[in-house]
Amino acid sequence: MIFGHIIAVLLALAISLFSWATEDDWLGVSFSFLLERPEPWFYLLPFLWLILMVPLYNVREVHHFQKALRIVIATSLTCIAVYLLIFFLAPAKTLPRRGVIIFFIAAAVFTLLWRRIFTHFFFVKNAFINTIIVGAGKAGQRMAEIINTTEGAPYNVVGFIDDDPGKIGTEIQGYRVLGGSDDYFRMIETHQVAQVIMSISNHLNDTLFDALTMSEERGVTVTTMPMVYEELLGRVPVHLLNTDWLLRSFYDMSHTSLFFEIAKRLFDIIGGLVGMIFLALVTPFVSLATLIDTGKPIFYTQERLGLRGSAFNMLKFRTMVQNAEKDGIARPASEHDSRITRVGSFLRRSHLDEMPQFLNVLRGELSLVGPRAERPQIVKDLQREVPFYRARLLVRPGLTGWAQVNQNYASGTEENTVKLEYDLYYIKHRSLLMDLSIIFHTLKTIFWLKGR
Repeated sequence: MIFGHIIAVLLALAISLFSWATEDDWLGVSFSFLLERPEPWFYLLPFLWLILMVPLYNVREVHHFQKALRIVIATSLTCIAVYLLIFFLAPAKTLPRRGVIIFFIAAAVFTLLWRRIFTHFFFVKNAFINTIIVGAGKAGQRMAEIINTTEGAPYNVVGFIDDDPGKIGTEIQGYRVLGGSDDYFRMIETHQVAQVIMSISNHLNDTLFDALTMSEERGVTVTTMPMVYEELLGRVPVHLLNTDWLLRSFYDMSHTSLFFEIAKRLFDIIGGLVGMIFLALVTPFVSLATLIDTGKPIFYTQERLGLRGSAFNMLKFRTMVQNAEKDGIARPASEHDSRITRVGSFLRRSHLDEMPQFLNVLRGELSLVGPRAERPQIVKDLQREVPFYRARLLVRPGLTGWAQVNQNYASGTEENTVKLEYDLYYIKHRSLLMDLSIIFHTLKTIFWLKGR
């Protein structure tokens, strides 16, 4: 899907350049025209468009063409209106008009055209897979609940299989318990099941194990509840996993290659240097606004835990009132927090408060992408309440992360559990492509001032 969006904006750029060159009597697009006429910022328009289209990068919502149409039209008109305002305020003949407007129109047309092509050739609407959930206990019930409430979940659950005689014939989450493991093959054939979701957390008996193996040989896909949970929610089900999960699955999958570590560090250094340039540009304005609003200090440092639990001082623009924690008790920020200043509210929504952390990135204390760095006392408290909480310290924390782009403030145990589920999912599946995706989503929240 993203590849198609990239092709769409490149075609839009080519058409806008061709139109501009023809209008400007350059007798068509030439190498000299590409070098001399367009300003460097003009070639950043495709990048801007891709950022604005981030809400469309969801395969499960690709069939909602009306939603995509509204987003594309609203974005195009807004961009054109803002640019025309800038155009008429700028000195005469300093900015192009036709080329920019044609780019946004062409980008909108090609983006919507690609959505149609993708929907027709790569996506099958309502293609549900007949599915049986093995195990009607806590894990199985949670699995059924997730399938019921997740839009675009491709599973048509026909029922449960469970060996508990008291459950057979009952209805759970709207689905009947069809029988025990002795009825497994009959249920598979009767309901033409193509997918089996294993949701048994205790010991698996030999009879059911042999049945699952034989059904795989016949073409039935057997998967586990944690895998489906991750696929649908992008999280790891920490409350439904045994403690030995860390040894059997998580530790192995959390290790990465030396190439990835080197590439990620180089990516952090480049991003950190670019970020320091922006920091130098915004610091005078942020400093002046903060001084007028609440006075000094402009910056503040706070101890956080980094890779493998090592402590470091994280630098930020101050967004709360002075002495926000007079009693010395560490409290995470919450939505509508009364301690946040007027300027601080804007800095948080725009993520400008975190720009000084680019210095922490260059020092190697932070990465561009990773779990949020937490304060030692908060980590100490949460690790007593949330299973596997310290596992998030296995990687270097980041300026932004999978949990940050999927969840807002986390103030209670339940919200921090969900946040941890996102963090562990990132640690298991992290890659350079995933990092880029997270950065795209973060830029979207910055552009639309949706930060917290």
